[in-house]
Amino acid sequence: MDRTTRSSALFGILTRQKALPFIIIMLVGMLFTKTGFYTPYNLLDMLNSSSILLILSFGVTLTIIAGGCDLSIGGILVVSGVLSIKLQSVMPMWPAIFCAIVFGVVVGFVNGFLVVHQRTEAFIITLGMGLLLTGVAQQLTDAHPLPSSNPDFMMIGNGYLLGVPNLVIITIVCFIIFAWLMRYTQFGRNLYAIGGDYEVARYSGINVIRTKWLAFVISGGTAALAGFLLSSKLNTGSAIYGDLTALVVNCGVVVGGTSFAGGIGGIPQSALGLLAFGMLDNVMNMLNITSYYQILLKGTVIVAIIWLDCFAQKRKRELV
Repeated sequence: MDRTTRSSALFGILTRQKALPFIIIMLVGMLFTKTGFYTPYNLLDMLNSSSILLILSFGVTLTIIAGGCDLSIGGILVVSGVLSIKLQSVMPMWPAIFCAIVFGVVVGFVNGFLVVHQRTEAFIITLGMGLLLTGVAQQLTDAHPLPSSNPDFMMIGNGYLLGVPNLVIITIVCFIIFAWLMRYTQFGRNLYAIGGDYEVARYSGINVIRTKWLAFVISGGTAALAGFLLSSKLNTGSAIYGDLTALVVNCGVVVGGTSFAGGIGGIPQSALGLLAFGMLDNVMNMLNITSYYQILLKGTVIVAIIWLDCFAQKRKRELV
């Protein structure tokens, strides 16, 4: 393999796995710092802190691969979290949690109907739905935090199993399920086909409306799952938790290598993108970087990697 071929192969890997170089740079850089970054406690805590965003990213990945996006997940997150606590006053804990997740599924169904069946713009519809749901959460909580008085509910998000946080275990299980769904099922292959070329997928016999609609339903249910887990972790439901969540998750998914163009990416790539964000937060906290510079650095990383994604798409089109 000559130098040109090796360079092209390396460029291809970097454009597909955009978050990987940043993760490697951070891992190597922290070897030369006198911090507790590499302690088992910190690494596990870093994964635990990223778990909610990781779970959200799995559902969002399905919609992006199908050529859409879901910016309503922040609204679903907060309303489902509030409902999982508020409904416990009238029913047992697990039925309340089930109802909260069903709520997310219903919102995903409505999103899918408007975006897929009515052929409206996913960005605008899901953004509007997220804002609407944030207003609903403010009404449900009277714009005040809603604490839970049930210790069993709090232990779901704060408990441990064999020394591993429950949230980490749930995240790993979700990762396995979604990765299997996208790689080994007809549904996952159909999503890639729809994102690659909607019309070609339709003429090839794929039920494009039902398949893409179901992606939004799954995204809504996943966001609701993350919402109740977040409320359990914090033992509180609040309307302010999801303010920037949708933007961070969608950016993280793209940073990982799942392209907004559709048909490109996957669950492992999205997980890498969100882990890169979680690791960046952890590294900046370890180095005592002020919050203002943290926002600046994170924004710089997002812009740089999104630019790389656009550049890769442009080069691909020029080579065709």
